[in-house]
Amino acid sequence: MSLQQELLHVLHTMKQAHLQNQPASAELRRNRLLRSVALIRENHAAFTAAISADFGHRSAYQTQAADLMTTINMLQHSAEHLEQWMQPEIAEVPVAGMQARIEPQPLGVVGIISPWNFPINLAFGPLAGVFAAGNTAMLKPSELTPHTSALLAELVPRYFAADELSVVLGDASVGQAFSALPFDHLVFTGSTAVGKHVMRAAAENLVPVTLELGGKSPVVIDADADVVMAAARTLTIKTFNAGQICISPDYLLLPYAAEAEFITASQQFIQQTYPTLQSNVDYTAIISARHYQRLIGLIEDARAKGARIVSLAPAGEPDFDAQSRKIAPHLILNVTEEMTVMQEEIFGPLLPVKSYSGEVEEAIRYINAHPRPLAAYYFGHDEQRQKLMAQHTTSGALVINDVMTHASLDSLPFGGVGASGIGAYHGVHGFRRFSHAKPIVIQDEAGTTNLRLRAPYQDKSAALTALLNNQH
Repeated sequence: MSLQQELLHVLHTMKQAHLQNQPASAELRRNRLLRSVALIRENHAAFTAAISADFGHRSAYQTQAADLMTTINMLQHSAEHLEQWMQPEIAEVPVAGMQARIEPQPLGVVGIISPWNFPINLAFGPLAGVFAAGNTAMLKPSELTPHTSALLAELVPRYFAADELSVVLGDASVGQAFSALPFDHLVFTGSTAVGKHVMRAAAENLVPVTLELGGKSPVVIDADADVVMAAARTLTIKTFNAGQICISPDYLLLPYAAEAEFITASQQFIQQTYPTLQSNVDYTAIISARHYQRLIGLIEDARAKGARIVSLAPAGEPDFDAQSRKIAPHLILNVTEEMTVMQEEIFGPLLPVKSYSGEVEEAIRYINAHPRPLAAYYFGHDEQRQKLMAQHTTSGALVINDVMTHASLDSLPFGGVGASGIGAYHGVHGFRRFSHAKPIVIQDEAGTTNLRLRAPYQDKSAALTALLNNQH
């Protein structure tokens, strides 16, 4: 049996089970969500160790905060609210006696292709909506985190039946076969380039997709912003997971007059938060040698094309080390469009800084001349200019006077727009994303709306003509 046939067999078995057992009760949905919570809680130490092994070194706190607790909160939020979300919505009707409602119906079996940077959050985060909506799922975790993916494959069968949640391991060729399966929905988190292939494969079976693709998320510092605060809040996220986050700041638009203050504030912030880097357990390594070399290449390319490089490495430490795969935060100033660092999503602790006049309209024009980002960040206190930024740029989300805050709010949809993705999930938005909004109509006893379509039409047509001629 070929790989594709094996995967199709698993999917077919799960689809048959879904059809035989549906609709999943609120009790079963909550149970699946809470089993997911138990899987994470009861194995948190093993996950922390596995993820660190995959990265070479990954801050335990960063794993606990972003991969484990945030995901548990998402699952628990769904468990607490799913009965409310499951209630039908009563719709308006044109005549008395008719009834109409919209019932959320499970889609079936959802495929999830999760990435390496947050291997638990981006696998089980979508499941918060998938399970709440009454679906089952097949999960393809990243081959770049082999210890974590193997642990998931080992643990999932202990908590879930094979027709509820299954894990498929393998490299990019397995991912390619996985994305070509006739799922009822497919979720992919990763690069825009791979997202295009996933969407193309899904289209062969008319599988609807949710794509979370990242892109280059800008930070705008306005002329009235607190530069020291903006530097601290931006670099907090740029150093979290060493910048290996889809909504990490990818470049910064900074008024010319604030450049010196921003550099000084950045240096002081790193000195306070990471007095050492190479031996610091709080600072995460780059995921692989290939990604490490890619980031070093971005620095060298920018320097060769005229950029000013400001390393924020602690005194006496190297800017980067191939053995540890740790790269100090770097500011890259005087950037131009020809530099690769301004063309690709960075996914590392490098922050290009593009200076501008300080007029927010100029920053807006620059952002709008590029593909729509997954997130945008604005620092400034003038409400009118905040509104300009909100109304005249399009991004997956906008955060004002902070960075990445929106991702942890389960009341908000999380997703991209344009080149940064399709569709959104989290909280009720995930429940809706993975449900079919099914209209149900019960005709009244008189058959009012049916009778108006029944021949003969002469008298009915005369009445409609009179209505159409009525100017009031």
